[in-house]
Amino acid sequence: MRHKKTTTILLLTVASLLSIIFLLPLVWMILTSFKTLSDSLESASLLPKSWTLENYRLILNASSESPLIRWLLNTTIVTVLGTLLVLFVDVLAAYALARLQIPGRKIILAIVVMALTIPGIVTLFPAFYLFRQAELLDSYVPLIVPYAAGTLGVFLIYNFLRTFPKDLEEAAYLDGANQWQVLTKVILPTLRPIITTLGIVTFLAIYNDFLWPSLVTNEAEMKTMTLGIATLVQGSNFVNPAAMMASTVIATLPALLLFIWANRFFVKGITHSGLK
Repeated sequence: MRHKKTTTILLLTVASLLSIIFLLPLVWMILTSFKTLSDSLESASLLPKSWTLENYRLILNASSESPLIRWLLNTTIVTVLGTLLVLFVDVLAAYALARLQIPGRKIILAIVVMALTIPGIVTLFPAFYLFRQAELLDSYVPLIVPYAAGTLGVFLIYNFLRTFPKDLEEAAYLDGANQWQVLTKVILPTLRPIITTLGIVTFLAIYNDFLWPSLVTNEAEMKTMTLGIATLVQGSNFVNPAAMMASTVIATLPALLLFIWANRFFVKGITHSGLK
């Protein structure tokens, strides 16, 4: 019993130290954003010598080259619509593969599994050329449409539906429900943990994506937040670490708050999907 207690204390100590190590860059970023220019360049202290909000005023002062509010708006539109499209398409696709008698269903499922092994970067340039040929660059279409479906979500939901008791669906049919009502009233409530987890993962992936937006956007007004921050870093703010950190804090805050709020759904969602 004593040995077990000692092991627990040791594990908690190691976990706490690791947490501090991983949180230190985040703490440094936040504190640096409140430093003056000279303080951020010369001082090695973690805490600012004099606290200031000038860096945030500088970053939030919109200009034609750095419209931060527009970048936040673009990111919100792309992230929210992209996430909703992923959830809508993945649920319908997984339900069709699990419940409907589709010709070649096993072949389609095999293709879905095979698609999981293909790196996303392989499809970037073919997709880019398609949108360029359609003259859709520098618009919301190429920023949203490529996220409209994900094979991982289809696979997770399909695996859950394989173990979902059909008796509940048959009872709903006997009560006069149609197929759409069975999906929305019977199956979707039980899918909530998986859908929540998939939505969070998708949201963060789209929000943090840099490579794809950099290919399909050139105009400053169509950039997303990650691309806009990169533009700021490469510009005059490169010599102003405090302003760089202020812009990074603004970009990080929405995703960080979402992750903190939804962290409890991850384990529950993975457990419900049948993965270990």
